[in-house]
Amino acid sequence: MSVDLAKFMRVLAFSVPVIGLGWGTGIRSALAAGQPPLADQIIQALTPKPLTRSLTAASSEQAQDAPESQFIDSLRNRPSRSITLNEREKIATLDQDKKGYDNDISFDYNSAKIASGAMDNAKALGVALSSAVLKGSTFIIEGYTDAKGSDMSNQKLSERRADAIKSFLVSRYKIPAADLVTVGYGKTRLKNPDDPLSPENRRVRVVNTAANVANR
Repeated sequence: MSVDLAKFMRVLAFSVPVIGLGWGTGIRSALAAGQPPLADQIIQALTPKPLTRSLTAASSEQAQDAPESQFIDSLRNRPSRSITLNEREKIATLDQDKKGYDNDISFDYNSAKIASGAMDNAKALGVALSSAVLKGSTFIIEGYTDAKGSDMSNQKLSERRADAIKSFLVSRYKIPAADLVTVGYGKTRLKNPDDPLSPENRRVRVVNTAANVANR
């Protein structure tokens, strides 16, 4: 009995510093424990960085962001095929200043089905977007194609790819559909313009619509 108690005390003495060290690394690290490394990478890529701003400047920026928020709200719960050319261009302009991640979720040629080899990346995206750090944000899912085929067919295909990723995230990870805005860009924004037919051009990109946040 005394031997078991002594063993227990040795284990407890060893465990307490380790537990303290774990908390010392920060709450975010604790929450991320057990997540795939790629999910952590996506979280870091999509988390808005804090900016050093006065409260007055922060309030001014929030006022300027109001029309942008209204525009994003107008896109919620709409299929990507309903997004007009002017709206696509406006989304592209807004995306320039937002945190984005070019996820390597690839598709087979002329297909909107997630390639079997890209399923791990799709799952990592689901884990990241449903994490405590990013949960509740609104994301734009952009679909793309390679350069083979007509403009119209590629535009429709890119829209189906964006919608396919949204459907996957909603059904598998229960992310609210209204938090995922889909848009297709066809073959107009190639990832590898030097090789227009490269498979890497058949992809999706995810953008967090949240602006960088001011320090309080």
